[in-house]
Amino acid sequence: MLSARPGPDLAAWDYVRSEHVARGTAVSYAGHEPAAYATRVAVRRPASPGSFSGTVVVEWLNVSSGSDAAPDWTYLAAEIVRRGHAWVGVSAQHVGVEGGAAAVGVAGVAPTGIKGRQRYAALHHPGDAYSYSIFAQVAAALDDLLPDLVVDVRLALGESQSAYALTTFANVVHEQTGVFDGFLIHSRGAAAMPLGEPGEAVDPRAYRTGAAAPIRDDLDVPVLMVQTETDLVGLLDHVRARQPDGARVRLWEVAGTAHADRYVIGEFEAVLGCPRPVNRGQQAYVVRAALRWLDGWARDGDPAPTAARLALEGRELVRDRAGNAVGGVRTPCVEAPVETYRGDTDPDASYLCQLFGSTLPLDAEVLRRLWPDRAAYLAAYERATDAAVAAGFVLPEDRAEVLAEARPELLAD
Repeated sequence: MLSARPGPDLAAWDYVRSEHVARGTAVSYAGHEPAAYATRVAVRRPASPGSFSGTVVVEWLNVSSGSDAAPDWTYLAAEIVRRGHAWVGVSAQHVGVEGGAAAVGVAGVAPTGIKGRQRYAALHHPGDAYSYSIFAQVAAALDDLLPDLVVDVRLALGESQSAYALTTFANVVHEQTGVFDGFLIHSRGAAAMPLGEPGEAVDPRAYRTGAAAPIRDDLDVPVLMVQTETDLVGLLDHVRARQPDGARVRLWEVAGTAHADRYVIGEFEAVLGCPRPVNRGQQAYVVRAALRWLDGWARDGDPAPTAARLALEGRELVRDRAGNAVGGVRTPCVEAPVETYRGDTDPDASYLCQLFGSTLPLDAEVLRRLWPDRAAYLAAYERATDAAVAAGFVLPEDRAEVLAEARPELLAD
């Protein structure tokens, strides 16, 4: 997924970056012969072992654009650095290393594997049949990768195309490796990524309409899924795999959110060429809260809270008088609305724009009925923020940032 948001100032947080080559022999969980690999592993970690939390979040890098990207680092960096976690990004898939076709094309961005750059020329990926083993082996080797850190918890995370892969990992591979202590599966579709073939990349366009694959309910580690409107009834069609919460499974569906959004694209929104302004919903804060809960849960703390599902009539979201979805995880922008936040957009828009949803203005008369004045709106927005914090879907540390996103300027004086 395309991201243009700059990350936190790592030096200011006393974090350091490094890159490593992971080499080994990977197995195929579809029964193919083992194969050698050499792939890239990126690390962002506290410089001082004394500042390390003990948790490593391991991201399956996303290759939807035809190149490696780290969308969950974008969403979660603020939470990762303030908690003192280490982040490890794994070039787990064939396209990310060797290059190949993009599942989601971005104008002006050529799909290129990292092997095309001189510094990575010695890398080799034997095909997506080995991606799961590569990902597991890197996570199992964290003590060697981070020799001065004491790793207590390993959390797997991935967004979009990577979430399809983690669904397969959780359902098929985890019981054979046992390397992860929890999974954060962000914006998955109904299906799961196949186990793959040697020498080839798996094309998401070929499997995303496949059989529904709920997360198995007998795992020994927690799984937290965070889903947007786009994921549920939009292009990813997760409604087919919608499942009840279980002892170790939670599903959070977030109202007013899209698969990708303004938080990710930032000031480069115009590059997308979308017919409507992209979604400005507040999923970033919910994803941060999800990581906090998952980390505690993996340490035998309280399980993540349950959440109401988004309300549906058939396959259509039920909407309130402001046009926002009813039910689900509620953030202040939908509880005290001055705009409509949707997971879809103009049906004739490009596939990429469909993923970014839309933000629509409210009619002046609707705004007047909702808010007699700016003071009433700001009071309601603050109450909604505090309610989201109390419910556990926004972190206390993010309260000021969320309050700063109120938009009283959209109301008449």
